[in-house]
Amino acid sequence: MGNYIGHSSFLSGANHWPRLVELLERHAIDCVFDVGANVGQYARALRKNGYDGRIVSFEPLTSAHAELTRSAANEGTWIVAARTAVGASAGETRINISPESDMSSILPLDVKARERLASTRSTETETVPVTTLSDALEAHAGSSAKIFVKSDTQGYENEVLSGIGDSWSRITGIQLELSLQPIYEGQPDHLPLLDRLAAQGLRPHLVIPGYWSRHYGRMLEYDVVCFRD
Repeated sequence: MGNYIGHSSFLSGANHWPRLVELLERHAIDCVFDVGANVGQYARALRKNGYDGRIVSFEPLTSAHAELTRSAANEGTWIVAARTAVGASAGETRINISPESDMSSILPLDVKARERLASTRSTETETVPVTTLSDALEAHAGSSAKIFVKSDTQGYENEVLSGIGDSWSRITGIQLELSLQPIYEGQPDHLPLLDRLAAQGLRPHLVIPGYWSRHYGRMLEYDVVCFRD
């Protein structure tokens, strides 16, 4: 969801960043795929906490992509891919644009979420190209040997994983936003996604608490960081 314990506290005052960067170093990660980059908050936080390796960011929204590109302009090892979503198959789709841009999703909010999270309701849509992680790895991984994938795609994580295809062996670690209380139509909860990662030998090494909703009276999501043991 991109928003932790209220809006944008994912980036401010959270103490998980040093631990995350320590894990990247421990596993010799030399390239981070930042899927659902929005305006570059995740990449900037990695840099601030000491990760100096290659970053490749993917963002589908035109306005966010433009700001993301400006953020990375002076960083030779931070690459912004052409504007695209990442999903199960290459093509084109429409994304629902939320007034809170990091809440925009290809999936529509479910009925309950539209009632309880009114400020996130989409006000318009935009047509966006879609690539797969398999194709993105082929296009952007280059000679990188240890690749870490972060996916924050507002309920679309299952499709992101499906697009890996036969390229799982290229991924050393992965960070997924997982839902305890799905809010998008067709979004699975966290358990089947954890099973998919476990089937590929990826085990949890860090759990990052997520968005607490006073409207639901519970935590809605969290991030899990997994590596091969």
